[in-house]
Amino acid sequence: MTEREELRMRSEPKKYRALEASIDAITESYEGDLAINNLESAALPNKRAVIEAYHELATVLYMGFYATRRLHPDNLRHAVAEHLHRVHALLVEQIERSLTYQHWAGTCHECPPPGSGEDIVLSLFGAVPEIRRKLDGDVLAAYEGDPAAESIEEIVFSYPSVAAITAYRVAHELNQSRVPMIPRILSEHAHSRTGIDIHPAARIGERFFVDHGTGVVVGETAVIGDDVKLYQGVTLGALSIPRRGNKQKRHPTLEDGVTVYSGATILGGKTVIGAGSVIGGNVWLPHSVPPGSKVFGGAKEGGPSLLPEEP
Repeated sequence: MTEREELRMRSEPKKYRALEASIDAITESYEGDLAINNLESAALPNKRAVIEAYHELATVLYMGFYATRRLHPDNLRHAVAEHLHRVHALLVEQIERSLTYQHWAGTCHECPPPGSGEDIVLSLFGAVPEIRRKLDGDVLAAYEGDPAAESIEEIVFSYPSVAAITAYRVAHELNQSRVPMIPRILSEHAHSRTGIDIHPAARIGERFFVDHGTGVVVGETAVIGDDVKLYQGVTLGALSIPRRGNKQKRHPTLEDGVTVYSGATILGGKTVIGAGSVIGGNVWLPHSVPPGSKVFGGAKEGGPSLLPEEP
């Protein structure tokens, strides 16, 4: 008997009836009305294909960092084309699946009609130069904002904030086109890799930096201005959970130049953190503060306090 045959015999089930009974029980569980009993998987977007398309596009955003061969001006266009053709083939199909399924299910009243997939992908491609310009600002903000950073290359290769913000900027573009499901697949893929949770519908300005990053949450209706810096564990959240479908603003606004230190929680759709403010670590802040404020965790009975302005 060969080693392979011996291995197969060892791995074959010895309690065949028990195994078959388990299979029967699991199959029968799909006959109920569980919300997860959807058997229309062939019509849904394929998560692996969406992520594969994103990685191809991310290479285009940072060609010099992720190309597998030496690049120069004479072969750059060909290299970009190779990746974009693959993104096109993958993403058009997945967007069509998401649009077709959502229209069939009757759960997407603002989505483009089926057949819009190629136009959406080409619109995304048209936005790539602007996305790259914004990402350049994000990377420079990380380099200038972190004295531990040795180089731009180190930041692009290793900083979780760059990975999360890159995914956000692509997902946001698709979200703006009203594509269902796929923007969240991208943002949650980045979340699982980085610990940074940025909803694709959030509005984020330029030169955005998340230092360290683990545990940062940016909610769906949050608005973040230019030159904002967040540290790990910051939450931009909602004060309450409204009825599904209610599109009122639930998450705070951070104006330009705001810094929020680790563990701070800022809540509420009417909460506005004025330009240039600094919010200290572990502060719980459910109300607005004026521009230039410095907020720190005060005494237990007093809650957050404003630091006096320097003379």
